[in-house]
Amino acid sequence: MANSAATLPKAASEPRNVTPTPAERADFVVRRLEGFIRDGRAAGEGMSLRRWQDLARAEIASAIEEADRDRRDDAGAIRRVLFTLGSAFTTLGFWGLLWAYDQVPYLMSAAICGAAGVVALAISAEWQLRRLWKRRGAVRRAASARRIESLTRRLARMERELKERADRMEKTLEQVSPG
Repeated sequence: MANSAATLPKAASEPRNVTPTPAERADFVVRRLEGFIRDGRAAGEGMSLRRWQDLARAEIASAIEEADRDRRDDAGAIRRVLFTLGSAFTTLGFWGLLWAYDQVPYLMSAAICGAAGVVALAISAEWQLRRLWKRRGAVRRAASARRIESLTRRLARMERELKERADRMEKTLEQVSPG
């Protein structure tokens, strides 16, 4: 994990996109798997390969499913916005044309066109709010990735320090105890 700072893409610290890149997803999965290994081991024993493979398979499947769900959600939101805007513009055009040829009263045409405009603005605002919410999630994920990276470095440093301390204590114990 010494070069983990080099593997962490710049997008993790500065979210340009609202969805993580494949490299960011892979980095997250690797960190989760590393957590499984760290949490599952005890003194003198490690995690069984079969158990690790099961956890890895589940975590990778989860990451792929999340990516597919994000893509489907984005496609659905775009379709909804396009359909609503198309309907609103059609409504505006139809009732505006009727008003222009004096086929409907001014107030009725204005109310219908105003309602269509409000619906179009509401759907556009909802789309923007979704983008902001996703960006907020990306910022949170980036902050979490930075905290995890920092914690991983601290744990590695503490493990090295403990090993060095144990080695020094063993040497001291060997010097103190006769034979």
